[in-house]
Amino acid sequence: MILPKLSLEDIEIKLLLEGVYQYYGHDFRNYAVSSLKRRIYSFMRLEGLENISALQEQLLHDGTSLERFLLSLTVNVTSMFRDPSFYLAFRNQVVPILRTYPFIRIWHAGCSTGEEVYSMAILLQEENLYHRCRIYATDTNEKVLQNAKSGIFPLKMMQEYTQLYLRAGGKRSFSEYYTAAYDHALFRASLRENIIFAQHNLATDSSFNEFNVIFCRNVLIYFNQVLQKRVHTLFYNSLCNFGILGLGRQESIRFTPYEKYYEEIAKGEKLYRRLN
Repeated sequence: MILPKLSLEDIEIKLLLEGVYQYYGHDFRNYAVSSLKRRIYSFMRLEGLENISALQEQLLHDGTSLERFLLSLTVNVTSMFRDPSFYLAFRNQVVPILRTYPFIRIWHAGCSTGEEVYSMAILLQEENLYHRCRIYATDTNEKVLQNAKSGIFPLKMMQEYTQLYLRAGGKRSFSEYYTAAYDHALFRASLRENIIFAQHNLATDSSFNEFNVIFCRNVLIYFNQVLQKRVHTLFYNSLCNFGILGLGRQESIRFTPYEKYYEEIAKGEKLYRRLN
């Protein structure tokens, strides 16, 4: 079998990602190539670098630029109650299942800046389940985790979030959950009581617990098939029997090795239940 010849650009990117992995331990080697290229070139423009070789030299000899590079590669587009029908389906279809458990472990993988983590905390409080939950919110990027831990979000987003919250089946006034301070909204400390924020890399790290629910929404679309398969294996092995897996709108378990081991519990909402 004759493999297609790599372009010089592809070779440079491959060497760059291998260097970052070998030296720093951050593994982007199996991220989707097209998206990765766009982000690398965007970062190079911001840094005033002319080519990928110059970027590699900077990253390997100037550790301070690594954090900026990591922020440019990781996608942190999120919002509270994103895809509200997903949360409504979770409230109606999954919450009754969770009520049967004495203690509930939830993993938000790739939690980014935490908006969806707080959304779930609010939902669980309203369903009187939060007091027996432990939510593990993880991301590969320490910077975004620090933002998530703060529970502080732009005040200008609250009007939009209020509408999403109501469409997700919210039962109270959304403004009860935060205090406005200048141009920011500080969410209630009680929402963070049962949340553990921690660094975890889906590309390299293993499972760290058994979970009743795993969310990984709008993350897998940035991985190639090799990494997607690895992550699906990780999630399957991390879910308890009849545990719940929630994916993003454009993601699916179809055509994965684990398709037959799940059943869809909310049609069209990418909520699946692991079969025994």
